[in-house]
Amino acid sequence: MQKIIRIGTRESELALWQAKKVQKLLEELEYKTQIVPIKSTGDIVLDKPLYELGITGIFTKNLDIAMLNNDIDIAVHSMKDVPTALPEGIVQAAVLKRANYNDILVLGDDNEEFMAQREGVIATGSLRRRAQWLNRYPTHNVVDLRGNVNTRLEKLENNDWNGAVFAAAGLERIGKRPKDAINLSWMIPAPAQGVIMITALAEDDFSIDACNQLNHVDTETCTTVEREFLKELEGGCTAPIGALAYINDVDKELVFKGILLSRDGKKKIEIGKKVPVGRHKFVAIDCAKHIIDKGGKILMMEDQGLEKEFSIYSTKKLSEAQKKLLPRTVEVNDSDFIKIRFNRITPRIVKKEIENVIFTSKNGVEAVLNNFTKDELNFKNIYCVGRRTKKLIEERIGKVFHVERNAKKLSEYLSNQIKGQEATYFCSDLRLDTLPTVLAKNEIIVNEVEAYKTMYSPAKVEDKINGVLFYSPSTVESYMQSNTSDKIAFCIGETTAKEARKYFDKVQVANLPTVESILELVNLHFVKE
Repeated sequence: MQKIIRIGTRESELALWQAKKVQKLLEELEYKTQIVPIKSTGDIVLDKPLYELGITGIFTKNLDIAMLNNDIDIAVHSMKDVPTALPEGIVQAAVLKRANYNDILVLGDDNEEFMAQREGVIATGSLRRRAQWLNRYPTHNVVDLRGNVNTRLEKLENNDWNGAVFAAAGLERIGKRPKDAINLSWMIPAPAQGVIMITALAEDDFSIDACNQLNHVDTETCTTVEREFLKELEGGCTAPIGALAYINDVDKELVFKGILLSRDGKKKIEIGKKVPVGRHKFVAIDCAKHIIDKGGKILMMEDQGLEKEFSIYSTKKLSEAQKKLLPRTVEVNDSDFIKIRFNRITPRIVKKEIENVIFTSKNGVEAVLNNFTKDELNFKNIYCVGRRTKKLIEERIGKVFHVERNAKKLSEYLSNQIKGQEATYFCSDLRLDTLPTVLAKNEIIVNEVEAYKTMYSPAKVEDKINGVLFYSPSTVESYMQSNTSDKIAFCIGETTAKEARKYFDKVQVANLPTVESILELVNLHFVKE
């Protein structure tokens, strides 16, 4: 029986159009397919943190995770949104023939005559479009515009802007390009703009072979050059970089144009080059080096010194790798609002075999290991909350019988699994009542062992901070001892969010109980699509 190729896609109208395009092409080749919309990151176990796997793209991350979790076989992307380095284990399976690569101006209520006037208001969320517009029209005002295609069109209609800049391909694909839209042929597009990309697992030969039949060689050649140029400049969504390569069929030449600008558009460095097809291997590197030699590095360093657009404060110390998941436009402040002190646990507790053991955090595991060696522990059935807690237990103690995402789900599971039995719960002095209360109602005796103490260590947060990251109800309580709640609360899970809602008007909850997921939440809130 032939394998059904599951096509992963985001849920926006444009993303679904692109997925259906790929589906139609595959089915014309007599492959069986199924479209799988991916909304959230879901529940997944990975061997490495997301940033070590190279999963850093704000809008491609969910699809990458779904693929690594075997929920989908291939993923369909707008290629310009895909990071230049793909995650470990994922490969480019095909690129379709390029559509219109241009940017276009969709007008508001006025006509294009405003472009000849001193005053003008243009909307875009792209640093590249903003910088190129201001370079050409330095007296105009460029305002921020976020959201998917439909949302941005709606905002344009509801505001008194002169116009907004869009990718032509996006509007044309869903049939929403206005007749009076102006083609901005002078604006160099984003690398790979107008191109649909398909990714697959490196080990999935069947899906890769199927998608390879859709691959457009000239488009692959051109987008490879554009993305290599971007990568060589070390640019991304925070650097105004444009690149375009196309093949002149008459002369069989690859024509390349590249540009780097300051964010305010006052400075720009351009490069143009033509090389015979087949001798284009180093064109991207050569052009990027030209940009650098002309002052590109200095220009980018000057932009890094600009005042950040947003500021966040993490109530737990972040690693440098985790901080890199956030764009340069976001200033990151952090400190540990909770300090942990391990308690002395009496040896008699672990002298005999313990039938059922419960951990709801890594701190509980580390507290036990601070008191005893692995050989001193005789735990028959271990139950825990969180995949990382599970990983630590299995590395340092032994096999975990069952894991759940939160204490509520674990208590529901245990209520059926060990009803009428006893369980030993290694917890903190500030443990939540959820698990012990539910278990007690189901005739389960819970022997609580206070393995560690949680001590508040609040810091005063500056007024300029836009959002605060919380990882437990205790971090919320610690924060509120020295601060006000006039900011956005980004919470790692629903239990933490419940505590935050007591104080904060704006509360957002991560899809997964991980640091990477809460950082993605910050990205989605502050960074433009």
